[in-house]
Amino acid sequence: MPSFRYTAIGPGGEIQRGLMDAATEAEVITRLQRQGSMPMRAEPAAGGSALASLMHIDLGGKGGLKKQEVADFVRELATMLGAGQDLDRALRYMQETAANTRVQRVVTELRDSVRDGSPLSVALSRAPGTFTRLHIGLVRAGEAGGKLAATLAHMADLLDRQRSLSATVSSALIYPGLLLVAAIGSVALLLTQVLPQFVPMFEQSGAKLPASTQFLIDAGAAVSSYGLYALLAIVALFFAGRALLRRPGPRLFADRLVLRLPVLGTLMREVLAARFTRVLGTLLINGVSLITALGVVRDALGNLAAVAAVDQATNSARGGGGLAQPLAEAHIFPTRTIHLLRLGEENAQLGPMGMRAAEIHEERTRLATGRMVALLVPAITILMGLAVAGIVASLMTAMLSLNDLAGA
Repeated sequence: MPSFRYTAIGPGGEIQRGLMDAATEAEVITRLQRQGSMPMRAEPAAGGSALASLMHIDLGGKGGLKKQEVADFVRELATMLGAGQDLDRALRYMQETAANTRVQRVVTELRDSVRDGSPLSVALSRAPGTFTRLHIGLVRAGEAGGKLAATLAHMADLLDRQRSLSATVSSALIYPGLLLVAAIGSVALLLTQVLPQFVPMFEQSGAKLPASTQFLIDAGAAVSSYGLYALLAIVALFFAGRALLRRPGPRLFADRLVLRLPVLGTLMREVLAARFTRVLGTLLINGVSLITALGVVRDALGNLAAVAAVDQATNSARGGGGLAQPLAEAHIFPTRTIHLLRLGEENAQLGPMGMRAAEIHEERTRLATGRMVALLVPAITILMGLAVAGIVASLMTAMLSLNDLAGA
C-alpha cells in the first residue's frame, strides 16, 4: 500500500505533518477529517519506484495562481454562488471562461475534485502554491455553517483590502525610490564625467587646489575605477543578506530591528496590526474557532517578532486566558489594537472588534504612508540639490583660485 505525506491543522490549531498508508489521497483526507483535523495537503511520499518518481515530475511548468488571479477567482465564484448557481455549474462556467490556461487548469482540477465527492475546502488544499491556509480555513468554515457564498464574499473582500493596502504602500514608495536613484545617478555623472574635464586644466596650472575640490576629484577617480566592483559587491551582499535572513535567528533579529526604527517601524506596526486584525476578524466572523484562527493568522503576518507574540497569545488562549494581555506584553502591536481586542473580549465581540480595528489601522497606514512620502520627497530633493550645489561650488572655487593666480 502506498504512503502519503500529509499536512493538516489539528483540533487545537497545531500543525500536523506525517506519513499515512492509504490506497488514495482521498482516503488520507477522509481519515484526517474523522480525527477532527483540517487537511491541508496530501501527496505521495518520496522514495517510491523510479517509474513513480518520474511520473510525478512536473514537466508542464505548473505554477500556482497569482494573487490577483486568486482574488478574481474567489470574487467570481462568490458572485455565482450568491446568484443561486450550484458549485459544479459555477466551476464549469469559470472553467470555460478562464482568462488563461493556468487559471483553466486550476479550475479544472478543482471541479474534478468536487465532482469526485470532495468538499471545496479539500479541493483547494490539493492546489499547492495557490490557496493558503487562510483560504482553506474560511471555505471549510463556510461549508460547515452552510454559508459558502457569503464566506467567499467575505474572503474576496479580505483579499481586495489586503491587495489595496499593499498597493498603497508600494505605490507610494515608487516615486521616492526613483527620485533617490536619479539623485545618485546625477552625483555620479558629475563626479565621473563633468569634473574630470577640468582636471587637465588644474594640473597644467600647478596651483594647489582647495581641499573640497581635491576630495571630489579623488572621489570621482575612485568611482570610475572601482564603481563597478562596488556595485557587484553591493549585489553580492544583498543576496548574502537575503540568504542569511532565511534563518530564524537572523530573521527574528532583523524583524525586531525594523519595528524599532523611528518612522518605518511605526508604519510596519500599523501594517501588522491591520493584517492581524483583518484576518482574525474575518475568520472569527465566519465561524472559525479562536485557536484555529490564530494558527492561520500567524502565517499571514510575515514578521517573526509578531509571530512570536501571536504564539504567546495562542498559548494563553489555549489555557483559558485572554488574548489581549499577552499581545500587550510583547510590545509589537499599537496600543489601540490591544485596547480594541480587550474590549472585544469583554463583550464577546472579538470578531467585529477585530474588523473595526482593521479599518482604523488600514486608514492610519494610508495616512502614515502619505506623511512618509511627503517627508521623503522634499528631503531627497534637498539632499540632491545640496550635493550638486556642493560640487558646483567646489568647482567654481577652484576656477576662481586659478583666475586669482593668473591675475597675480
